[in-house]
Amino acid sequence: MTSESLRWETLQALKNSPKGKITFNPYWSSRGEDILSRYQDSFSLSPQSGVILQHLILQSPQKAVGLNSTSGQASPGLTSTSSTGSSCDITVKNSTVTVPLSKTEEEQTHDRNEQYPEKDVDEITSFFSPTISQLSPEAMAMAGQIAMFEEEQRKKAKMAFRVRQELQEKLVMVVASTESEQLKRFEELMELKQRQEYQSMRDMMDKETKESIGRQEKLKEEQRHRMKIQNLRLREVEQQRLREAELERQRLVEGEERLRNLNSIQEEILQLNQLLEPLTQTQTTVLSASLGTYSTRGNQLCSQVSEVVRKTAEGQYPSTEDMTVAERALHEMRTQIRLMQEEAAKAQEEEKKKEMAESRRKVEDLKKQQEAKMKAEQAAKERVHKEGLQNNAEDTTLKWYKELQVSLTQCAQSIEQLSLSKDFQTKKFKLELQKAATIPISQISSNSGSQLREIFEKLKKLLSGRVVVSAGKSISTSHHPQGLDFVFYKVAEKFVKQGEEEVASHHEAAFPIGVMASGIWQMHPRFGDLLLGHLHKKCPYAVPHYPRMKDGTPVDEYQRILGYRVDDSGVEGQDSFLKRMSGMIRLYAAIIQLKWPFDSKHGLPTHGLNHGWRWLAQMLNMEPISDITATLLFDFLEVCGHCLLKSYQGQFWKVLLLLKEQYLPRIEAVTSSGQMGSVSRLKLFLEKVLQEQQISPPKGELTSIFWRS
Repeated sequence: MTSESLRWETLQALKNSPKGKITFNPYWSSRGEDILSRYQDSFSLSPQSGVILQHLILQSPQKAVGLNSTSGQASPGLTSTSSTGSSCDITVKNSTVTVPLSKTEEEQTHDRNEQYPEKDVDEITSFFSPTISQLSPEAMAMAGQIAMFEEEQRKKAKMAFRVRQELQEKLVMVVASTESEQLKRFEELMELKQRQEYQSMRDMMDKETKESIGRQEKLKEEQRHRMKIQNLRLREVEQQRLREAELERQRLVEGEERLRNLNSIQEEILQLNQLLEPLTQTQTTVLSASLGTYSTRGNQLCSQVSEVVRKTAEGQYPSTEDMTVAERALHEMRTQIRLMQEEAAKAQEEEKKKEMAESRRKVEDLKKQQEAKMKAEQAAKERVHKEGLQNNAEDTTLKWYKELQVSLTQCAQSIEQLSLSKDFQTKKFKLELQKAATIPISQISSNSGSQLREIFEKLKKLLSGRVVVSAGKSISTSHHPQGLDFVFYKVAEKFVKQGEEEVASHHEAAFPIGVMASGIWQMHPRFGDLLLGHLHKKCPYAVPHYPRMKDGTPVDEYQRILGYRVDDSGVEGQDSFLKRMSGMIRLYAAIIQLKWPFDSKHGLPTHGLNHGWRWLAQMLNMEPISDITATLLFDFLEVCGHCLLKSYQGQFWKVLLLLKEQYLPRIEAVTSSGQMGSVSRLKLFLEKVLQEQQISPPKGELTSIFWRS
């Protein structure tokens, strides 16, 4: 009992020692570690351990064991030697028993591994620990079980290691086999891609070969097509030459016919002029002054016809415009004869009446004669004051105006088959022809003279029936029987439209547009008639003509006749109306003073300044209309006043003075207070001109520098 209690005390002491505090890990063997590898302190016993050991040795000397149980050697003393040659001395003193170790357990294990490399792990890592005392059988049994457990764990670890190693080898073999198969598949895929690339290259080469063959065929087809087109063009050129030859022959025939007609007109007008002389000579001195104007006008008409005949003497045939002038002169001469005869008859009747009245007045009282005389003088003054003013234009002017409208209507009717056709090809041709006629006119500007010449040449070719290029396409008026009439109609209409839109917004544009219209007019007199027809239709004040409202005429229709725009929304405003009328009058004033500078065949403009003088004189002979009369007079004089002054000089100053002193008060009398803007502009213009005794050239006038640009 006493020995057992001592054992328990010994165990308790060992438990409390540093070594007894070592943590046991059952998996140290599987990790290949020593059980005391982490223990670095020196071994020592408590102060009571010496007494206990001495008592144990004395009681049980036969149970002492050696320090190294694995080697089978027992040491009776307190000194033992390990299998590695290292000694562990246990010194028993009065107070302390110390077991110094020369090497740590980790170093011992390392040395054993180096000394016995061929032994198993369990033999190499056998633990060396000095025997410090005799242990109980239970402890020894426990130690044996621990050793057996460790050995078993080592075997299991070795077995698991071998199994793991075998699995790794199998896995390596499987991976190697898989990689080999994948390498084969990769090589097969690369071969497949190479074959596909080779096949695609062959397909591409075959495709390029087919395309090149197709292009060659297409080039051959295009070449054959070009040859066909060239042959067609050659045939067209030949046909055009034949047509031109036929037209030239017709022109010569028509020229000879016009020459014969001109000679007959001249002969008749000279005979009629000779009839004027006896009539004027047989009249009394009272009527000789009034009838002398007819004789003067007859001489002027003869001079006009002689001027036309003088052109034919230079080797030229009279043009249609020349014949029109001659026929108008003949018509006017006949009118002069008729009017003079009527006036002579009226004068004779009046003279007889005056003789009878004179005989009766002699019988009357002197006072009544004086009163009658005063009334006659007053009536004469009023007659002089109102002399020349009328409500409408002269009969000859109205007749001329109606003839132009008839000509315009006939031209519009003659092109109805082309303009109203529903055939697709005809409509397409009409649209292309209209673009070729109107687009160049829209491009007219004052940028440079070379640009104007280029546009003029294009219009000249088109109006002459030659081929022109428009929007990348070749087109000619000869492709349709009504093509030329259609182009003349549309070109004239477009010029007037430019006047009411472009010139109305930019006054300087009147000169480049006007000189272009004048140049075409010089070459194609028919264009001039259509231009005046369109102008008079949209602006009757350019005649000048103030249309009167007839019975039964709707208000909307009458406003259209006056020049207003009427649509579903109503009648346009007065400002817009005046702006459009102003633009068209400015264009007309520019046309009558301009001449195309590169035309050496024609002399003065076909429709020259004499028509401007006629327009101004007839305007002053008509009763003014509120707002419109002052506006048109101001625009006309601002554009054309400088040229009229250079041509007519003193006579023009008289007209301006008459306009300021007599006609302007009449305009003011018919103008309301809210419409005095145009009257004020006209009044300021006249005052400035009469004060400075000169009229400045208009803005935008084309100079020689412009034509060289």
